[in-house]
Amino acid sequence: MTQTTDLRGVVPEREARSGPGGLTLGLLLLGQFMAILDVNIVNVALPTMRADLHASGAGLQLIVAGYTITYAVLLITGARLGDIAGHRRAYHAGLAAFTVLSLACGLAPSTWPLVGFRFLQGAGAALMTPQVMSMIQRNFAGAARARALGLYSAVIAGGVVVGQAAGGLLVSADLFGAGWRTVFLVNVPIGAVLLAAGPRLLPRDGGARGGGVDVPGLLTLSPAVLLFVVPLILGHELGWPLWGWFSLAASAAFLAAFVAVERGAAARGGRPLISPRVLRAPRLLPACGALMLAPGTWGSFLFTTTLHLQGDLRMSPLRSGLAFVPCVAAFALVGLNWQRLPARWHRRVIPAGFALAAAGYLCVGPVAGGGVAYELLTAVIGFGLGVMSIIMTVGLEHVPAADAADASGLLLTLMQISQVIGIATIGTLFLTAAESSGSTRHAEYGTGWALGAVALVGTAFTVLLVRGRAGARDA
Repeated sequence: MTQTTDLRGVVPEREARSGPGGLTLGLLLLGQFMAILDVNIVNVALPTMRADLHASGAGLQLIVAGYTITYAVLLITGARLGDIAGHRRAYHAGLAAFTVLSLACGLAPSTWPLVGFRFLQGAGAALMTPQVMSMIQRNFAGAARARALGLYSAVIAGGVVVGQAAGGLLVSADLFGAGWRTVFLVNVPIGAVLLAAGPRLLPRDGGARGGGVDVPGLLTLSPAVLLFVVPLILGHELGWPLWGWFSLAASAAFLAAFVAVERGAAARGGRPLISPRVLRAPRLLPACGALMLAPGTWGSFLFTTTLHLQGDLRMSPLRSGLAFVPCVAAFALVGLNWQRLPARWHRRVIPAGFALAAAGYLCVGPVAGGGVAYELLTAVIGFGLGVMSIIMTVGLEHVPAADAADASGLLLTLMQISQVIGIATIGTLFLTAAESSGSTRHAEYGTGWALGAVALVGTAFTVLLVRGRAGARDA
């Protein structure tokens, strides 16, 4: 049996502990922050990489995409390995691999070793990051858990923006003449500090669960995700070749096989990668639907807006990254302070946030000329999407602690894939419109309408989420 909470995170007195402490949470979230940072910090360094390494266009694409591919493919497996080996041990192992491979990336002598190191670096991140949400779910309760998830959401949102700004700053500074290499080497001292502090700060696991890795599930889910993600990442740059469409079709076939394999494992009393018990947790599925859409709009909004800021508005990479500060600040403000609202407002805040974000997206085109109105609009969108932390709190509150790894792996994979889908679809719409019109400002109109439509679909999922909550409370 699991304990229930209200939206303020109120739990029975015996569970209302504050959690392991702020330093522990800071250590976990800093590891998560580095992993998110490395998705985007490379982008602004690509011109100097091309000049220094004489890299081809395909090589540059794989330097960026290789990390995201393995990160998305292995997240659920990383979550399960943490459940088997212990989340503390898995976090340390993933952090150590990520740190060592960051050093290897920074010292790479040529393009293709760098590509290989980036793939492996993504695997280290996929082992490390699922343990963050799992340890929050297992070690924090009540209001402390809600606040931890608020910080977690802010880190995910802020890491993307900081990645772009930090990349521009580091490349411009050219520390020690290292150029682009500093975007990788910056992880090394941070990782070393976290590895030294981890044994003293991270809580010990109560005992790893048995059952081993679901190998048939892994062998069907991994290619399903891989075959889906690769053509979406590379499709636009390569002109959507025929092999990409075959890859998407093969992904659907592997996904169907994965569902059949998991059902068989559950029927035999085994432990599938995604337990049906997790999927039956109250309100988790509508939360998954909302979290599948919100990060997709967020990622594609950042992607397209960055291109516009550096396009028609002619901002530098550093300045364009800093332009998102109001958006991230508003996002964090909601995520960290929603519990202060009157309890009767909590259910209404979630769909209201998505509706506000949808309204903001619809205004992207009319204010695309920049200035104060544009900055205020990004803050409005940040306010709206700040409810993501509330959605995670509600979606996870009835998941048993024993299933925290499975739930965290599922949510993280959906959130990561949704960003890839958002950038591939809405990003392609933006790029096509910009190329045909010769203006990124013109492209912002269609992009804003597409983002608004997706956010409205997300609003429907949030209505299901809060209605299910009300029904459960009345039952």
